[in-house]
Amino acid sequence: MEIPPEIQAQLVQLQQFQQQLQMIILQKQNVEAELNECKKALEELNKSSSEEVYKLVGGLFIKRKKDEVIKELNEKIETLELRLKTLEKQEEKLKEKLKELQEKLQKAIPAAQ
Repeated sequence: MEIPPEIQAQLVQLQQFQQQLQMIILQKQNVEAELNECKKALEELNKSSSEEVYKLVGGLFIKRKKDEVIKELNEKIETLELRLKTLEKQEEKLKEKLKELQEKLQKAIPAAQ
């Protein structure tokens, strides 16, 4: 049995959506891991009584003022949270598109037989 070109195109599109979804999920996991790391670092900084801390920069530890590092971490957390929200929205939209396409294919395949 030969698959009609329209259904073949939809199957290709389905595979592309699945690959995009996998990429987004991977990016989302990386952002979540980095976000958790930043939050943990901020938590530890807030526990510290020292006014100066060491920050790892390119394999070197640099002495910095605690307040500056806290400010940087807060900004990074804010940026990561925005990125995470964007990825979550992209993931939801892709899941919707995938579901619609799968339903469309399920209806089209029996009709093509």
